[in-house]
Amino acid sequence: MCVAPAGSGKTTTLVARICWLVASGASPATITAVTFNKRAADELGERLAAALAPLEVPEGTTPRVRTFHALGREILADAGVSVANLVDRADVLRALNGGRRVSPASLRRFDDGFSRLKLDQGLTADAATELLRAPDSPQAELLRAFVAYERWLAEHGALDFDDLVCRALALLRRDRALLQRWREHCTTLLVDEVQDVDRSQLDLAVLLAGERRDVFLVGDDDQTIYAWRLADVRRVLDLAASLPGLRRVDLVTNYRCPAPVVSRAVRLIGVNSERFAKTILARPAAPGRLLLCPDPGDELARARRLLDEWLAAEEGVHAVLARTNAELAPFAAVALERGVAYRAAEDGLLLDDPGIDTLLGELDEWRSPQATLAHHAGSVAAMLLAWSLPYQTVHDLREAIGRARAKRHELRRDDASLVLATAHGTKGLEFDHVAVIGMDENVFPSRRTIEDADHPVRAVEEERRLAYVAWTRAKRSLTLVYDPVAPSIFMRDAFSDAELAA
Repeated sequence: MCVAPAGSGKTTTLVARICWLVASGASPATITAVTFNKRAADELGERLAAALAPLEVPEGTTPRVRTFHALGREILADAGVSVANLVDRADVLRALNGGRRVSPASLRRFDDGFSRLKLDQGLTADAATELLRAPDSPQAELLRAFVAYERWLAEHGALDFDDLVCRALALLRRDRALLQRWREHCTTLLVDEVQDVDRSQLDLAVLLAGERRDVFLVGDDDQTIYAWRLADVRRVLDLAASLPGLRRVDLVTNYRCPAPVVSRAVRLIGVNSERFAKTILARPAAPGRLLLCPDPGDELARARRLLDEWLAAEEGVHAVLARTNAELAPFAAVALERGVAYRAAEDGLLLDDPGIDTLLGELDEWRSPQATLAHHAGSVAAMLLAWSLPYQTVHDLREAIGRARAKRHELRRDDASLVLATAHGTKGLEFDHVAVIGMDENVFPSRRTIEDADHPVRAVEEERRLAYVAWTRAKRSLTLVYDPVAPSIFMRDAFSDAELAA
């Protein structure tokens, strides 16, 4: 197992190891590298192809690079299981609800619950039915929904995304010939981002590794930030129990970040108790800056001050990172206001939400929008109310929304040098200049996440890991924006009171 802290060259190490194996005589066709998501698989595949070129690997015998789900899909297809009817869980739940839309909260609850039952507990519909026979089952509603959902899949010959892994795992356990065939494909197995694997993915890797255990796992316990995807930092900390004889090798140098960023990020993450003891150093003569930006203003004022000064200070790609998409909305609004191009998977503005037009259609064209919107609830109404302040009538607001949509379409570009993103969405990425906003009490860490957690202490540690990930995206400068009256506990972890008050 290779423990690879942020910026330490994890992908470079994976590529180099595969090239070394091939150069040492290993057959490329027996090497399989498994990554966490498609973006990582594509990057690894591209870099591997370039690195292997001098070794003149015969065409058609290159190492297999797959996500866990793509590998599971291949295994199922090899076993003769049709994977053509892959369905979206939301569509199935809608069908089970008589064609009516399932609320986002219910969808999230069932989606998370079904994945936990399938991937973490290995539960089938029959096993769930047995559990329902017990009096006062604590998960009765979830189990009933799960049974109905699994029976719908069976009746329609369908699979969902989770089935690509859990059904492949079940087949390999039952079919020795299939298992032997895939162990030959994975004579040497490399697993990327091992801290992000769920229980079924880890079981699949261990099963494919077999008794030979020629397996190389690379990851970082300090970057375990996907508990909602069933990642658990304890799983990577306890890997030696799954793979007796596991040898640990540490990378220790962060080659990405400026020295002051590395120093404070290490101080931040060192507060966590569930982590490997490790050394993390900055590269020699690592130039760059860490800037504290105390700003007690409202979010729109903060956005104007940061973007006006920060973007003009230095050239390069600038990334504004937030805990949630909603916190990005003021920065997207200011970008539209200033005519600044930006890229974002989600910008928090909700301008594409059809509820905007529905709500505007219900309001009196020539009345004050504030007077009428104040009586409506929901995020769309709240957003419209914030947008409406400069406008006297709903007619004026409607025209302003139209102009904003047109401007947004013009300015939102994949090649823009301003990036708006959540911390979750930037894991594995890096930017010249990073500003982490909302480093405030109850914002980061998220109060709602902590209050809703079964284990609040562990939830705080995961939030701290998320902050560590955000801070360590910076190549040249890191700016931390916080309320000096109520800074996040993470700011107090990494800085003294005197530093924060300066």
